[in-house]
Amino acid sequence: MDSNRFLVYPLEHLPFILLVLVIAFTLHEFAHAYSAYKFGDMTAYNAGRVTLNPMSHLDVLGTILILIAGFGWAKPVPVNRGRFKHPRLMGIVVSAVGPLSNLLLAFIAAIGIGIMYKLGLWTNTDPSGSIVALKLFLTYMIGLNALLFLFNLIPLPPLDGYRIIEDLAPIHTRIKMQQYEQWGIFAFLIMAFIPPINRVTLQPILMYTEDIKNGLLRFVGMFL
Repeated sequence: MDSNRFLVYPLEHLPFILLVLVIAFTLHEFAHAYSAYKFGDMTAYNAGRVTLNPMSHLDVLGTILILIAGFGWAKPVPVNRGRFKHPRLMGIVVSAVGPLSNLLLAFIAAIGIGIMYKLGLWTNTDPSGSIVALKLFLTYMIGLNALLFLFNLIPLPPLDGYRIIEDLAPIHTRIKMQQYEQWGIFAFLIMAFIPPINRVTLQPILMYTEDIKNGLLRFVGMFL
């Protein structure tokens, strides 16, 4: 049986993909937990989530899904917005720092790619094994983090984009959103796992991943 039939990515690239996902998911969830902790909510701290230990953040199903479906998640960080001094403003910040951490990682990868171009290593026609490995790592680092940045900003529960919209909305709208939130989760799962619906909902949004990657590379190229 050809295992590549069930994977979005080539089987031989899995070590690089898993390494990138461990870094991406860990920093994303740590950013949520640390910012909530600094704003006065001890919930994530007491749950052992204010840490860069990947084992505290990784979700087995979410990691497997990104390999076979192209998207996934880590364990959600518990946050009690009622403990913030300014719940709505600080709630927005806590929600936003997760996706922004992925954008930061993609930017760092873009810098690495830019440096390799500058040194002629990226276009080397006879690269060493270590250069090939580094190119693969940086390619997935920028690509998967751009994907996670965009994916998490989709305004559907339980994603960060939904939490940001929820905190921005007037109180009466927020109450309505909370009433229908469970159905929003079902809608998200339908969009994610039913291919014909996925093709006309999530996929067109995630296609902008390439624009984010190219924008970062062009930006970095202006300075190298």
